[in-house]
Amino acid sequence: MTVPSFFRQPDDMLPERPPPVAMSGVVGWLRSNLFSGWASTILTLASLYALWLIIPGLLDWAYFDADFAGTDRFACTGTGACWAWFDQRIDQFLYGFYPPEQTWRVNLALLLLAPALAPILFDKMPGAKRLRWFSLAYPFVATILLIGGFGLEQVPTAKFGGFMLNVTVGLAGIVLSLPIGIVLALGRRSKMPIVRMLSVAFIEVFRGVPLITLLFVAAILLPIFLPTSFSLDLVVRVIIVVTAFASAYMAEVIRGGLQAIPRGQYEAAQALGLGYWKMMGLIVLPQALKISIPGIVNTFIGLFKDTTLVIVIGLFDVLNIGRTMISNPDWLGLAVEMQVFISLFFFVVCFSMSRYSVYLEQRLDTTKR
Repeated sequence: MTVPSFFRQPDDMLPERPPPVAMSGVVGWLRSNLFSGWASTILTLASLYALWLIIPGLLDWAYFDADFAGTDRFACTGTGACWAWFDQRIDQFLYGFYPPEQTWRVNLALLLLAPALAPILFDKMPGAKRLRWFSLAYPFVATILLIGGFGLEQVPTAKFGGFMLNVTVGLAGIVLSLPIGIVLALGRRSKMPIVRMLSVAFIEVFRGVPLITLLFVAAILLPIFLPTSFSLDLVVRVIIVVTAFASAYMAEVIRGGLQAIPRGQYEAAQALGLGYWKMMGLIVLPQALKISIPGIVNTFIGLFKDTTLVIVIGLFDVLNIGRTMISNPDWLGLAVEMQVFISLFFFVVCFSMSRYSVYLEQRLDTTKR
């Protein structure tokens, strides 16, 4: 006796049903993120209560009761913040002492930064391969725009200041410290004693000295030891010192990533006949850098915030510009407004870097199905 086979026909299949309302959409997100348990619910309600207490007063101070017009602080008669200085001093906060008729060059350099960074940050954007050539040329283009030459009026770096100085020092340090840090990390793990000793000495010296001390060395001691016929600009010296300091930390972050790579990866690359540089460039470093992304971005964020330390050697970064402004009798007593404004600037930049690192980690996560 043969048993008839049973085949489920497409018409016999039950139709797909949507997920429960409580597990999808806004309700599902709230349940999984804010009310997933009693502890999470208590913390969420406590946070909402704290925000309910803080935000109305903050909005009243920052906007509804604030004054936005006037030529000095005496024009501010409200109970909120006094933002009258914003209209009077914003150019100084942005450009420092850069000639007002030449500020278009700063704006153009900042505008060109977007197409220069885009192909590096987002590899799937249209025309990324061609734009990468522009990314390589951007440091030279920006330097010419900011300093002058090739028909543009020369502007000494002593005129640099405000946000422009922080962005210039921070961006130069970030761009230069990553490749130098990679070389130092490889050098520290090298089997050649001289290379390893030089790399270790560089890392330990710059990691063991506070950045403020290095800035004083760049500003005061370095010109003494240089030949009298050789003059190096102060901003360039600061960029060199900041880059060296960040490179030392970057090298240790990347070394941690290299140590996390299993020995089998090296052996597999050697079994394929790859040389040292191909093994590092194609197999080991991509994995090590992916592992090190949080530490690398953390170093970048710390470096950008440390650019405010140039105040100790007399450079007029945004913090020094703000301090100078509130020492003026016309704007005395506006320290809170100044600090809030500068804090917002740094928060936006550092938070953007942090979110990009999260995006990059998710994009490079090969464990997802």
